[in-house]
Amino acid sequence: MRIPYADLDLPGWATRLLGLVGLVVLVVLLHRLLFAILKRIAGRTATKADDILVLRLRRPSFWLLVGLAMAAATPTLDLPRFWETVWQRLLGIAAPGLFGWMLLAALTAYRDISEVRFDISGPDNLRARRRRTRISILHRIGVFVLVMLTAMMMLMSIPSVRTIGVTLAASAGVAGLAIGAAAQPALKNVIAGIQMAFTEPIRIDDVVIIDNEWGRIEDIRLTYVVVRIWDDRRLVVPVSKFLENSFQNWTRETSALLGSVFWYVDPAADVPRLREKLEEVVRASPRWDGRFYNLQVTDSKPDGTMELRGLMTAKDASTAFDLRCEVREALYAFIRTDMPEALPKTRLMPAPSPATAPASAPR
Repeated sequence: MRIPYADLDLPGWATRLLGLVGLVVLVVLLHRLLFAILKRIAGRTATKADDILVLRLRRPSFWLLVGLAMAAATPTLDLPRFWETVWQRLLGIAAPGLFGWMLLAALTAYRDISEVRFDISGPDNLRARRRRTRISILHRIGVFVLVMLTAMMMLMSIPSVRTIGVTLAASAGVAGLAIGAAAQPALKNVIAGIQMAFTEPIRIDDVVIIDNEWGRIEDIRLTYVVVRIWDDRRLVVPVSKFLENSFQNWTRETSALLGSVFWYVDPAADVPRLREKLEEVVRASPRWDGRFYNLQVTDSKPDGTMELRGLMTAKDASTAFDLRCEVREALYAFIRTDMPEALPKTRLMPAPSPATAPASAPR
């Protein structure tokens, strides 16, 4: 049986093009087979690190292998001089971009693996928050440097651009001074962001008070920090402000906090009885971490009231706030129902009677 088109004589360029297409198809099939095997192996393991790595590297590795296959097939194409020059320029631009994309995917995979490994949802998460913060800042620095180097390599592959770059290098000093003076605030924040990665004045999920706002550190970028305020507002603060100005960090060393509650009662109040009630309320609360509680008379006010301060501990800032509200409400309810004599009273002293006139001498 005669096969149709078996004796078809194809032009040389068509044969070479079919060879290139066949090589690319072979590389695509091998890539899909390899990553299907890797995905199945990663799915059988308990850790998520290999799943993240396969997911992040799949697409950039695909295009990188395709680019390498096309570069390897270049000598067999036998292109004319003009088209060979165009082909070489395209490969010279694409190769640094594909390698940079591959490195960027690996860097992002490392960040994602670190986020899974260092979980900050636990109660004692100081070490996890420290590692997450440092990796997050260094990842952004690495992305910035990698993108800049990749762009430079792509531009340097073009001879005309490389010549222009060498010509402008002599005048780069004056231009650099002008650009540096104009971009001083931005550069200041970038340098502060790099410094923050190692000094760690703040970390992800730290509880801070800045600009009279209470909130948590939600995100740390190279030039600014996002603080999530307690009512879900976002406060965007320049990085340099955390290095130059004072602020409160409630979770610098540990997330556990000591909360305080103040009451103003009548000086005739039975303080030992209130202290017993505070102990009962605090011990019964699931928010108390069992470390410490106390009730003391801390001051007397000019309006005739007595200041009581209650101290209690909790595992973190939000729990301490809820515990303080709970204890404050419970003691006020106890005073209202069982100790009304402890409610503040306004005492009015009677005015002194006028001095009586001396009796007149007898006639």
